[in-house]
Amino acid sequence: MSPEDSPPTSLRAVCSDLNGQMRGKRMGGDQLPKIEFTGLRMPLSCQNLDLWGEDILGSPLVFASGDADGQLRVTERGSVPAPWLSAGSEILPMWMFTDGGAPFGGDPRHALARVIERFQRLGWKPVAAMELEFTFLDPGSLDPSPAPGCEIASQVLGMEQLDRYAALFDEIFAGAETMGIRAQGAISEGGLGQFEINLEHCAAMRMADDTWLMKQLIRGIAQKHGLIASFMAKPFAEGEGNSMHGHVSLLDREGRNLFDNGLHSGSGVMHRAVAGCLACMPAATLIFAPWENSYLRISPGSHAPTGASWGYENRTTAIRIPGGDPAARRIEHRVPGADGNPYLVLAAILGAMLVGLEDELSPPEPMIGNAYEQRQLHLPTDWDSAITRFSQSPKMARIFSPLLIENLTATKQQEQRRMADLTPKAQLRAMLQAV
Repeated sequence: MSPEDSPPTSLRAVCSDLNGQMRGKRMGGDQLPKIEFTGLRMPLSCQNLDLWGEDILGSPLVFASGDADGQLRVTERGSVPAPWLSAGSEILPMWMFTDGGAPFGGDPRHALARVIERFQRLGWKPVAAMELEFTFLDPGSLDPSPAPGCEIASQVLGMEQLDRYAALFDEIFAGAETMGIRAQGAISEGGLGQFEINLEHCAAMRMADDTWLMKQLIRGIAQKHGLIASFMAKPFAEGEGNSMHGHVSLLDREGRNLFDNGLHSGSGVMHRAVAGCLACMPAATLIFAPWENSYLRISPGSHAPTGASWGYENRTTAIRIPGGDPAARRIEHRVPGADGNPYLVLAAILGAMLVGLEDELSPPEPMIGNAYEQRQLHLPTDWDSAITRFSQSPKMARIFSPLLIENLTATKQQEQRRMADLTPKAQLRAMLQAV
């Protein structure tokens, strides 16, 4: 047996919970062939846990069903190296099915698959790219503090701050390559210790997988270098927030971009997709801003949108249509924070596009100038309002399964109750490494 064919020394069989955290089991690498063939039994409730990993009180998954098991099955991704762990360690991404073989309605990856399948029935393929922002923090500080050497803000596109962490970024990019993640480049952003890595566009499910794995890779490599990598939306109240902008477009069966009409304006398909994103945005805000901290980022003048608006080359709007070659025409959705679950974020964006296409919606006139100073449909400004809008929305019911809506609502309500008992500093400490 060649070294390439040797089993991993250790294996983490994992799935994503509703918060995007990895849940699963560590075992010997020799178990990989068996798990690939038979799957892995795990409680269905492993995907319906709060930030602290606690069961959701009153959840039917726990009580009405007796906390029944489901079947975790291997995704099409297969196992991937885990470069931040010891040599030979691998991660095996999995997703949940019921004992009867049906996709589990509370699995966020299945939520995205349901939306992609609806596009496939039209003969269309969604493609996506992500801009992922994060902050390096000092683990030795009791309060959130920037990593050493990052105490000065306004380092937008500054090479000195990037070069200070050259060895760390070299390791991140090398790790991404071994994991099959196509990372295009990194930049220094405007916040204290804030950076951004861009992931190259690909099929929507592949992009969600890449983003989910990339977040774990960045955390793991940062920890090896004695730092915390946080994807909190707003680690510093006065600083820039961390976003996860999604770039999306649609291809037909021949691979042609359905948003391209050869002009700067974009096609009618693109306009209807934009209208759907705007119509669904208030109800979907909980997906894009899943924590109380997230709403500190969504404020006027913060480079994060506060309303459902769109425009061409306008970074003050929620939906930006980038310029450039019409063949690359796409929608940039600027609402999601880096603290969101990539599977749910892309499901919400693509599902909203379907609403616009199915209902043949038309967007308002594109905004010119500062969108913060113009009248627009406002997004929820607090966690409680966002939970209510999401849980009661007919539009969200067209995108997500009833079980996922019920489970996510219950998860966020439980986290609300627990957070209310903590001081602001204790809330931050609870989230810094988990989010």
